[in-house]
Amino acid sequence: MESSDTMTYDVVGAGFGPANLSLAVALQECREGGTPRPTAAFFERKPQLGWHRGMLLPGAKMQISFLKDLVTFRNPASPFSFVSYLHAMGRLPQFVNNQDFFATRQEFHDYLEWAEAKLAHQVTYGAEITQIRLPASGRRGEAIEHLEVEVRGDSLPGGTRVLTAHNIVISTGLVPRMPAGVQRDERVWHSSEFLDRFTAWNPGELNRVAVVGAGQSAAEVVRYLHDALPDASITAILPPYGYALADNTPFANRVFDPSAVDDYYYGSERSRDVIWQHHRNTNYSVVDDEVIKGLHERVYGDEVAGRNRIEFLNLSRVCGVKRAADETRVTVMSVATEETRELDVDVLVCATGYDPMNPAPILGELDSLCLRDARGRYRVERDYRIATAPELRCGIYLQGGTEHTHGLTSSLLSNLAVRSGEIVASLLDRRK
Repeated sequence: MESSDTMTYDVVGAGFGPANLSLAVALQECREGGTPRPTAAFFERKPQLGWHRGMLLPGAKMQISFLKDLVTFRNPASPFSFVSYLHAMGRLPQFVNNQDFFATRQEFHDYLEWAEAKLAHQVTYGAEITQIRLPASGRRGEAIEHLEVEVRGDSLPGGTRVLTAHNIVISTGLVPRMPAGVQRDERVWHSSEFLDRFTAWNPGELNRVAVVGAGQSAAEVVRYLHDALPDASITAILPPYGYALADNTPFANRVFDPSAVDDYYYGSERSRDVIWQHHRNTNYSVVDDEVIKGLHERVYGDEVAGRNRIEFLNLSRVCGVKRAADETRVTVMSVATEETRELDVDVLVCATGYDPMNPAPILGELDSLCLRDARGRYRVERDYRIATAPELRCGIYLQGGTEHTHGLTSSLLSNLAVRSGEIVASLLDRRK
């Protein structure tokens, strides 16, 4: 049974992770000459707010300053800031006494849940936007002023709901990437699900574990397994020679400043390539200094004790995985010699990163009205709105999937607050 909502929303959001949570806060705080605040509804397929829950490892730190929260760079006085959260929890003095700009991942997740609780009335969990379509009453060639949004989920009365909206904001998150030809199952995991998978096992049954990847998540998983499985052997499969250090120095970090988005967006194709080439080591396939040092100390301690528990297969990649009864057979190829080797492990963890979200599936017929560049990518305006055919007056905004137009911060937390403010400003301007 399908239920229809008679209200036309200013904004309907697909997904409710940190990006659209930040947008919801910006909408809540916007004031525009006494005009009504834009109406909004968000839908999230997961049963609750979640941000990399599978990697909330004990003691794991954020890689950005706590000031790069949901709001501070947009509105330092916001009651939704991380500092406001610490004050509400009674931990502000203790946090300051830590003399550390980097909160633990667990505490930052708790902050996100604290902020979400104030806006829970705007989001429906266990519900996914499955289709965005043109209104049935529209005629060919006429201006399209609103869109129909179909939502499905067990949490909805009748399982289906249809809304109308003037604007859509898509933030469905990153897609876990696996090695070519490798599929996830109960013994082959992606790092995004690591903790859930790991805690479901009896640790005594995990004697041989392999971890593929050379970034922050891979190193953290290897370190965690070393501590949690004192009798297990661990194989780290690294495409480069070893873990590379993340460049988080002050000048390099300016590539994440809000103003750097303009430099990227308005730059030439060549200048964008230069930015990626010189600054991808601020985030991609790199590891924080303290994680590298901590892991190396563990390896050295094992050598002193005469126990080499971690084997590093450098310059290697996974080129095949087969299941044999209760074992997983991993074929590893050396990129230096092109020789292959087979490993029999209990579990393979793939910390192999993520692909950007692809909005095309939920855009459906609207995709044909979205303009693309010469390389087939969406043309995205500076305000994160997809450029569309003139008759489509509605806004389709992207929170993510804009690395080709807006640069390194597109899939990161660094620019959430400012980006949300820019999207809200665009919505208000277009409403006028």
